[in-house]
Amino acid sequence: MAPVGVWLFWLPMAPSTSFVTILAREGTNRALTERSQDASADRFPAMLKAGIVGLPNVGKSTLFNALVANAQAQAANFPFCTIEPNVGTVSVPDARLEQLTDLSKSAETIPTRMEFVDIAGLVKGASQGEGLGNKFLANIREVDAIVHVVRCFEDDDVIHVSGSVGPVRDAEVINLELGLSDLAQIEKRRERLKKQMRTSKEAQTEDAALERIQAVLEGGGAARSVELSDEEALMIKPLGLLTAKPIIYATNVSEDDLAAGNGFCEDVVALAAKEGAETVRISAQVEAELVELGEEERKDYLDGLGVEEGGLKSLIRATYRLLGLRTYFTTGEKETRAWTFRAGMTAPQAAGVIHTDFERGFIRAQTIGCEKLLEAGSLVEARNKGWLRSEGKEYEVEEGDVMEFLFNV
Repeated sequence: MAPVGVWLFWLPMAPSTSFVTILAREGTNRALTERSQDASADRFPAMLKAGIVGLPNVGKSTLFNALVANAQAQAANFPFCTIEPNVGTVSVPDARLEQLTDLSKSAETIPTRMEFVDIAGLVKGASQGEGLGNKFLANIREVDAIVHVVRCFEDDDVIHVSGSVGPVRDAEVINLELGLSDLAQIEKRRERLKKQMRTSKEAQTEDAALERIQAVLEGGGAARSVELSDEEALMIKPLGLLTAKPIIYATNVSEDDLAAGNGFCEDVVALAAKEGAETVRISAQVEAELVELGEEERKDYLDGLGVEEGGLKSLIRATYRLLGLRTYFTTGEKETRAWTFRAGMTAPQAAGVIHTDFERGFIRAQTIGCEKLLEAGSLVEARNKGWLRSEGKEYEVEEGDVMEFLFNV
């Protein structure tokens, strides 16, 4: 006997479909009233959050203001001008969105978004509370990735807390404080595990993992460099270890050094290579000026500096690369939308980024690469050419896929 109340939900691609079309069997007809992004919430964030950290007066807040132009974080030439973290979200730029919008004649275009958190400048001794350090370190625990801004420009008019420019030295100050904070967390946790270890194998497993991490931290390394099993990673996740978070070094340079960099930048690149971290060259000064310009003026300005894109695009690309993130699209008459997923996700998991129902009742996905769809000119033509594929539960979604999901609940 056929199951009662089977719904077929399709994400829009054809002009005739709405955001979700419900085809009811056995006379059942209900509406999906929520488009929540609670899907896979435990394993995939609804919005990527990056914390901007660094010593005072390295250009963090100036960069933040430029990245999230409407947020207007306070930027001033004195230490600790930022106390409470400033938070702002930005659209992830992607030219393919507009192209798909034009193709589908969509009424709305919805990019993915990324949240930046401007965290106050850290100083030596932050892990012991210096410069309100404990408060600032707690803010870092809440982010998915760390953007570590290091000053790579000379300017006598901008105070440096150490009296001179030394980006590697500055980076090591921050990294040391993060490591000391993690050590304190681990020592407290291991103390609590002592009694449990007598009777709990799980406690023994967690303690062994923490012991390995502790040894690396005491040697000046980072928790992210320690190989852990999936079980161990889940056990220590609640600790929110700061040095376990992926890190991007943003070398803040003057306008003149944006295209080619300088010796300071080279030093930071070498440091990042040792740590397995990403680097991106930015100029907070240039970003602040770009905010005031129109699209064509921005392009002309950047061309004049010898660079292809502004710092926002470079920073987001570096963050996506570091975290292993990709983008797929849904498109139709009502809207064209970008969705962020992790590399290696199967079609059901990627569908779950939209809503848990999409993953739980996944049947199959109609898929085509964005470039192939644009080349075809329409979904109908892509289907006529045999370019539209039907993929099952084992399919690993690729960067730029345009997806249409069929599922039942």
